[in-house]
Amino acid sequence: MKIASVAEVKAHLSSYLKATAEGPVVVTRNGNAVAVLLGVRDDDELERLLLAHSRKLNAILDAADRRIDEGAGLGHDEFWQQVESASGGREKTGGGKKRRTKG
Repeated sequence: MKIASVAEVKAHLSSYLKATAEGPVVVTRNGNAVAVLLGVRDDDELERLLLAHSRKLNAILDAADRRIDEGAGLGHDEFWQQVESASGGREKTGGGKKRRTKG
């Protein structure tokens, strides 16, 4: 993992983008981490990364966790209907195969 200042990354962006093939690049400002550059190998990996940081998807998953804790659950089809609604109807790809597990 590399660490570089905003100024360094700005001056040598292409080099730091290439470095993401080896691992994340932490970008700092005044010595504090402010961003991370991550390499993406394919569209599925990009989709998984974006979904992992989706507030809407995480709200759906949190609600499902609460329902499971209460003895209820969210069926597979209902889950994907909510995901599709939250994503504006974008088509699912193979990235949808991984599920977050409770615990």
